[in-house]
This record gives sequence, structure tokens and C-alpha cells, in this order.
Amino acid sequence: MKFSYNGLWKTLIDKNMKKKDLIEQIGISPTTISKMTKGEAVSLSILSKICELLGADIGDLISIDKETMKGGE
Repeated sequence: MKFSYNGLWKTLIDKNMKKKDLIEQIGISPTTISKMTKGEAVSLSILSKICELLGADIGDLISIDKETMKGGE
């Protein structure tokens, strides 16, 4: 199952932030950002830190990629 982080990327754009800002401000690794870019799962603790930084709810930032659900993953 893949995840869609489109809400996160849109929120970053709206707040005039870049992915490297998440790395610097939260202390997450570039590998984690890479996983998110590929639609892979990351830990809830990381998502919680991102939500806190951006003042957002987890559902605003991440969703299940429904295309992969159709494929039976």
C-alpha cells in the first residue's frame, strides 16, 4: 500500500517552505523525505512532528493512495 503526501507538499508550498526546511526544523533525515516522496510509510512520531510544525491534522497531509488499493497491494 502506498501513501499520498500531496497534502503535505501543498501545505509546504502554501507556507513557502521547502522539504529541507522540514529536515532542519524537525530534525528528520533526508532518507525520510525520500521515503515520503516515493509514497512509502513513515513513523507516526515523524508525522506528528510535521503536523505540530505546520499546525495541521494528519488527514490534511497524508492519505492512502487509492490507485494502489485497486491494484491489490
